[in-house]
Amino acid sequence: MYHDNDRSKMFSRRALMLGGGKAVLVGALAARMYYLQVMEADKYAMEAEDNRVSTRLLAPPRGLILDRSGIAMAINQHNYRVMVVAEQTPSLDYTLNALARIITVSDGDRARIHKEVRRRRSFVPISVRENLTWEEVARVEVNAPDLPGIIIDVGQSRSYPLESLGAHILGYVSAVSETELTGDPLEELPGFRIGKGGVERIYDMALRGRHGTSSLEVNAVGRVIRELERKEGEPGVDLTLTLDMKLQEYAAQRLGDESAAVVVMDIHTGDVLVLASTPSFDPNSFNRGLSAEEWKDLSTNPRSPLSNKAIAGQFAPGSTFKLVTALAALEARDITPEMRVFCSGHTQLGSIKFHCWKKEGHGAQDLISGIKNSCDVYFYEVARRTGFEKIAEMAKRFGMGAPTGVDLPGERPGLIPNKEWKKKALKQPWHPGETLINAIGQGYVTATPMQLAVMTARLANGGFAVIPHVARDQIVDKTARPRTAPSWPSLQVSRQSLALVRKGMFAVSNEPGGTAYRARITQEGMWLSGKTGSAQVRRITMRERETGVKKNDQLPWKERDHALFVAYAPEENPRYAIAVVVEHGGGGSAVAAPIARDIMIEVQKRDLARIATNTPADSPDLRRF
Repeated sequence: MYHDNDRSKMFSRRALMLGGGKAVLVGALAARMYYLQVMEADKYAMEAEDNRVSTRLLAPPRGLILDRSGIAMAINQHNYRVMVVAEQTPSLDYTLNALARIITVSDGDRARIHKEVRRRRSFVPISVRENLTWEEVARVEVNAPDLPGIIIDVGQSRSYPLESLGAHILGYVSAVSETELTGDPLEELPGFRIGKGGVERIYDMALRGRHGTSSLEVNAVGRVIRELERKEGEPGVDLTLTLDMKLQEYAAQRLGDESAAVVVMDIHTGDVLVLASTPSFDPNSFNRGLSAEEWKDLSTNPRSPLSNKAIAGQFAPGSTFKLVTALAALEARDITPEMRVFCSGHTQLGSIKFHCWKKEGHGAQDLISGIKNSCDVYFYEVARRTGFEKIAEMAKRFGMGAPTGVDLPGERPGLIPNKEWKKKALKQPWHPGETLINAIGQGYVTATPMQLAVMTARLANGGFAVIPHVARDQIVDKTARPRTAPSWPSLQVSRQSLALVRKGMFAVSNEPGGTAYRARITQEGMWLSGKTGSAQVRRITMRERETGVKKNDQLPWKERDHALFVAYAPEENPRYAIAVVVEHGGGGSAVAAPIARDIMIEVQKRDLARIATNTPADSPDLRRF
């Protein structure tokens, strides 16, 4: 009896302890539930809502690029792309094989699609091909019942309606690489493109705009159920350029198949009206993706279609550089305009003969006739008296030896050498003969067509340091106005020296015997003043001089002289400067000068046409292609 009693008491204690433990657990559970459901209710309700709602970025339309008259150079157009949803097809390979019978699906596309399917959820659409034609879209839609998992999506794609015209100025857009990420959320969007060259690159951030958002309701695994809210982004800024595409087109046609460059600029404002580099390329091909064969054709072409020769082509300026040499000597008072030098066809410095381009010589030459006839012997003597240090300093004042500051990527600095440069770069001393050779634009001196245009503009505008640009100031400041000559810094060159050099340029183009007389403009009020140049790319041996130098057209293309011409117009009231460089084109007077003449006639005609119709040069009509 006692034993049963003890067992009963023990059982009661155990039940009590068990019940107490349960009560503690239930209490703790109730407290935790109260904490979660009451005290933390707002927090978890918000997290649940965040899990239910997915916010996605929307790419804004990229800003348009227009010429000064509103002609569209870069626009956005519909990009039809075919997508595949893996979970909606019984066999991905079967669907891709069926699609390949309708449109082209490359082996590279297949490999990429399989890779993305393994990385992404099965319900996420994956791009198969972009930039489909309307005919391809129609074929896919007609065969949709036999293409499980295939859908057509519509996005935006960059398009360049003028194709190769102006390609070097525009650049192109392409996908973002790892090294180009800046932290902008837009860069993470599939298919997003950024500027990779030209103004597309320089003004990329302004052209991008600001992203929008789309709020989507999703289920537990992330599948979209419906769109709850949509906020469109802010489109990119439309960029208006200073270029005149009618003139650009004319210049490109005039250059034809030559490897050449032309720059035309307003000498007072710095507006670049023409910036042509030939041959060119179609920037649309970079947007849609180049084939291996297309890339090989572009990258191995000896005439370098991908290079913007107007700002990156570094050429010996030849006799166009004599304008700088003359200014340096006049400003240093090392010569007078009346000083005469007799040209017998060569001059002697020590044991070395330095030849004039005219074998029989020019006879007695003063400053004006020296420029007019481009007499090498006259400028050898000018250089001997002045020294190249003064000439180099004047060249830099007129925009050589450093980038001009034009708002385009890839501008090269050219080279204005001196004793220190040669000692540092070549570990050699400067020789007296190099002063003579460099003073006529040969030797180590190089310049870009843009630098030659800037040199001419500064000479023609009265000696003001105008800086070229291709985009209107409104991209930065909508209230900005074009600058005029007096607001540019002065180069501190006397008007007398500038007038004398300009008088020589007038003689080059308008007086019988001038090296560009045959390429003169005869229309009243349109006269131009210029300077020819022919830059050797090989050394002419003494034997060749004795037996007769071969004409340029008898030499291989790579061994022919570069043809150059710089000019401004109209002579009485200068407004425009031009530089033409034809790579391995031959003589400047025979090849480059006629091209410059024809382009400058068109430039002035369009200016007169604007005056006749009372239409400002910078008044856009905002046309769209």
